[in-house]
Amino acid sequence: MSEVKQEQGNLSINSENLFPIIKKWLYSDHDIFFRELISNGCDAVTKVQKLEVMGEYQLQEGEKFRVDVIVNPEEKTLKFIDNGIGMTEEEVDEYINQIAFSGAAAFMEQYKDKASDEQIIGHFGLGFYSAFMVADKVTIDTLSYKEGATPVHWECDGGTEFDMEEGDKTERGTVITLYLNDDSYEFCNEFRCREVLDKYCSFMPVEIYFVNEEEEEKKAEEAAKKSAEEKVIDVEAKDADSKDADSEEDGDSEVTLEEDEEEDTPKPINQIHPLWTKHPNDCTDEEYKEFYRDVFHDYKEPLFWIHLNMDYPFNLKGILYFPKINTKYDTIEGKIKLYNNQVFIADNIKEVIPEFLMVLKGVIDCPDLPLNVSRSALQNDGFVNKVADYISKKVADKLNGMFKTDRENYEKYWDDISPFIKFGCLKDEKFYDRMKDILLLHTIDGEYKTLEEYPKADENKIYYVTDENLQAQYISMFRQNGLTAAVLTHVIDPHFISMLEYKEQEKLKFLRIDSDLGSALKTEQTEEEKQQQEEQDKQLIERFKQALPEEKLEYQVESLKSDETPAVILLSEYARRIQDMSRAFGESFGGPAQVTLVLNRENPIIRSLETLPDDKRELVCKQVYDLAQLAHKPLSAEQMQGFMHRSMQLLGMVTGESHQ
Repeated sequence: MSEVKQEQGNLSINSENLFPIIKKWLYSDHDIFFRELISNGCDAVTKVQKLEVMGEYQLQEGEKFRVDVIVNPEEKTLKFIDNGIGMTEEEVDEYINQIAFSGAAAFMEQYKDKASDEQIIGHFGLGFYSAFMVADKVTIDTLSYKEGATPVHWECDGGTEFDMEEGDKTERGTVITLYLNDDSYEFCNEFRCREVLDKYCSFMPVEIYFVNEEEEEKKAEEAAKKSAEEKVIDVEAKDADSKDADSEEDGDSEVTLEEDEEEDTPKPINQIHPLWTKHPNDCTDEEYKEFYRDVFHDYKEPLFWIHLNMDYPFNLKGILYFPKINTKYDTIEGKIKLYNNQVFIADNIKEVIPEFLMVLKGVIDCPDLPLNVSRSALQNDGFVNKVADYISKKVADKLNGMFKTDRENYEKYWDDISPFIKFGCLKDEKFYDRMKDILLLHTIDGEYKTLEEYPKADENKIYYVTDENLQAQYISMFRQNGLTAAVLTHVIDPHFISMLEYKEQEKLKFLRIDSDLGSALKTEQTEEEKQQQEEQDKQLIERFKQALPEEKLEYQVESLKSDETPAVILLSEYARRIQDMSRAFGESFGGPAQVTLVLNRENPIIRSLETLPDDKRELVCKQVYDLAQLAHKPLSAEQMQGFMHRSMQLLGMVTGESHQ
C-alpha cells in the first residue's frame, strides 16, 4: 500500500466551467443586466465626484454627469454610456479580465481613509458579466480620467477569450455595447426597455437618459427635411417683401416668421433625489401622496405613512404606507420595495418586515443589508431581524404619536388597521407592550374606548358582539338599559381577547353578549318575591319542556327590565369557546355545549301562557323558542320550515283564516 503524500496548496478554479454558471445561473431575472450595467456606470460617476471632493481631480466647469442607455432595434444592440472615472488598460485587465474582482471594492480600499462608501454600489465584481446573459458579443470602449491615459477597446464573444487593444475614445468615461443574441431581441423593443428601466433604475443617484437610436435618426431626417422646406419659404417671403417695399414710397413692411419649435429638452427617466432621501420636515403631505401614487399605482389615498430616517446603529431610510384596504376585493398583502443606495434590489422582501405588517406598502433603502452575490435577495442573519424590530418600533411610535396628538384620525383609521395591530400584539410581545395603552374597542354606540376607558360591567366584564345583525335583540336590550358592548367581528378577535385575558389577568373578562345576563338587565327581587314566584316558574318551565321534549335545554326564569323580549338563549362563554376550538381542529372537546333558555316572566306573551289552551300554548312555546334561536344563531332548514309554518298558523288566528 502506497502512502498518501502530505501537501498544501490552493484550490484551482476552471474558468471555462465557471463562466457559464455566472452567465446562466447567477442571476434569476433575465433583465437584471440593466440594473448591473447602469449601477456600474453610476459607481463610475460617483468615483469621479469623490476624487474631485478629495482634490485629486478637476472637473470642467458646468460638467453634468449622466448615464445613457441607447437601443438600436435595427442593429440589435444596447449601449450603456457613462461619463464617469473610466479605466486604463491595467484596470480593464484587473477588473474585467479577472472575474469577481470588484473595482468598487478596490477603490474604497485605496481611499478608505478619505471617502465614505455610502454611494458605492458594487461589491462582488460580477455585475458586468450579466451582459452575457443576453449578448453574443460585448465590447467596452473606455478612457480613464488619468492624465495622458490611453483609450482602451475590449471585446469578448461570450467565451473565456477576449481581445484588447488601443481604442479611439476621446472623452472620459465608458461605453459598453451589447450585441443581443437571438433569444433576447425583446430588449430591442423601446417599451420593454422602458419597463425594465422603470423597474430597476427609477431612483438611481445619477441621471439616466434613454434613447431609441433608430427613432432619433428618423426624427433627425424629418427635422432636416422640414428645415430645408422652411428655408425655401423664407427665401420666397423675402422676395415678396422686397417687391412690396419697392411699391410703397413711405412705408416699411416687416414680416416676422414663426421660429422653429424648440425640441423638448431630454428628461432623465429617474429621480436622483427620491422622497425618502429627504428629511421628513422637508416633505409635504401632497408629496407623500404623489410618491405613493407614482410608485404603487394605487389611486386610493393611503391612511397614513411613516418616514424612516435612521443613521445609527445602521443606515436605513424609507417610507412605509398604511394603505386603504377593501378586504372584500383587495389583496391583504402589501409590497415593500428594497433598495441599496437607491438601486432596486427586490420587489417584495418579506424578511425585513414583521409578518403582521405585510399589509404595508413602501420603500426601504438600506446599504447595510446583507445581500447575496447576485444582489437579488437577503442573506439571513441577525441584522435583518434588527431591521424588522426597528420597523415594528417605528410603527408603534407613529401610532402612539397619532393617538396623543390626533386621536380623531386615529379613531377614524382604527377599523382598517386594527386586525393588523391585533395580529402584531399576538405575534410580538414588545409590540404589545408598546401598543397596549392605545388599543381601542369599537362599541355598539359608535364610540372608541381604550381598555382603560372602557366602562366595565360587574366583575370587570366586557361584553362583546360578533354579529350585529344576528345579535340585534341582545344589543337592543343592552341599549335600553344603558349598557354597551364592544364590536369584535374580525376572525382574529377570538385570539385577541384570549391574549388580553391572559395578559391582563384579574383585570379583564370578555363575555359575548349572548353568554350572560348581567345584573343590570335584571329587575332586583327580594328573597320573598323569589319564593313566591318559585312555583309559577316551575310550572312555566314544565310547559316549555312539554312543548319542546326533543330539545336538550336548561331553563331559567328571570324578571328582565325590558318586557319586550319573551325569551333569550344563552351559551356560556367557556362552552362557546370550546365549541369554536372543536370546529377549528375538527375534534370534539368536552361534548355538546349546554344551552340555556331564559324566560322573561315580565313579558306579556309569557304571562299569557297560563290562560291559553294546550294546543295554542304548545304553538306559542315553540314559536318563542325559535324566535330566541333566531336571535342567537341561524336556524337549520328544518327548523326554519317549522318556524314559517307556525308563523302562518299564528297569522291565521289573528285574521280568523285557518292555516293547516
